Amino acid sequence: MGLLAWLKTQFVVHVLIGFVFVVSGLIINFIQLCTLVLWPVNKQLYRRLNCRLAYSLWSQLVMLLEWWSCTDCTLFTDQATMERFGKEHVVIILNHNYEIDFLCGWTMCERFGVLGSSKVLAKRELLYVPLIGWTWYFLEIVFCKRKWEEDRDLVIGGLRRLADYPEYMWFLLYCEGTRFTEKKHRVSMEVAVSKGLPVLKYHLLPRTKGFTTAVQCLRGTVAAVYDVTLNFRGNKNPSLLGILYGKKYEADMCVRRFPLEEIPLDEKGAAQWLHKLYQEKDALQEMYNQEGVFPGEQFKPARRPWTLLNFLFWATVLLSPLFSFALGVFASGSPLLILTFLGFVGAGKERTITQLEVRPRGVLESGIQPEPLRPRRAGSGHSVVDAICSVGTG
Repeated sequence: MGLLAWLKTQFVVHVLIGFVFVVSGLIINFIQLCTLVLWPVNKQLYRRLNCRLAYSLWSQLVMLLEWWSCTDCTLFTDQATMERFGKEHVVIILNHNYEIDFLCGWTMCERFGVLGSSKVLAKRELLYVPLIGWTWYFLEIVFCKRKWEEDRDLVIGGLRRLADYPEYMWFLLYCEGTRFTEKKHRVSMEVAVSKGLPVLKYHLLPRTKGFTTAVQCLRGTVAAVYDVTLNFRGNKNPSLLGILYGKKYEADMCVRRFPLEEIPLDEKGAAQWLHKLYQEKDALQEMYNQEGVFPGEQFKPARRPWTLLNFLFWATVLLSPLFSFALGVFASGSPLLILTFLGFVGAGKERTITQLEVRPRGVLESGIQPEPLRPRRAGSGHSVVDAICSVGTG
């Protein structure tokens, strides 16, 4: 094991990465708060500044995927679609089978220059979560309760406000509403049978309200819908913990572009179009499981250095005082100070290890060891990512 590989497994290094992300995020949130004075004066300047500030935070997570774990992302699409990436407003439909699927989506956003302006529909509870929820608030993210009767006016108003957004925007929708598990899949397919809809093998029944509302409200702004189907080579089930430990994965993403004009104007027609799309996504997953590749040309967009440089900037600014303090403790020569410092570090490590050991076995192993994904693709654990949702029940 090389030095870098060893460092990636060390608890202290993980704590320092987390420290940089949290503290820099709080600083960014404070700066975002200060930019509110620009809203009544120059709304577009406010938006452009907040896109850059959000990029400075989100890119730290993308850095972990691209530079820390060195995970590869391969696109399967056509040249005409590739040439449009980052040059138009779009709605992204992504399957929600993995713990890090949002990171794979973000790394593509970063490589095509739209990470800071990426959008989602998110649970309202996230609005009160520092870093993530606060950053999204300043980005005009639409928050919802997942109760359509209460959300309708709020969601429609939030989407329509994005009509004059100055940056190219990728709007992510998890139409399945939650991450795939065997239990959820079984219940979802019971609903599909009761409604006379085709049974899906690799996806949950899509919830149509969020999609149809987004398409209707963003017509004239959004040029197309990108259908993205994600899978990982080697039947691996990646996790955030695996990324933090530097585990490398190979992600394959099949991207199909549908001009918005092809989607029916009426809600019923758009909902039927979405159900048909998920039948096609299921067929794509079946092909991938049998052949190991998606159809289409393969493209590997080069990673850019900005995510790494951004993290190094924040690490230099925030860790320098911390290292100076640690050096001061050891330079003091005081056994009491040194033992107290080492005891604090050791106690933190012991507590983290204990917490990992009491987790369900599958949760821990999903980040360290590969496990088969046919047809199951995700653990049953919940995370902030699960709070990114579409609206309505179908």
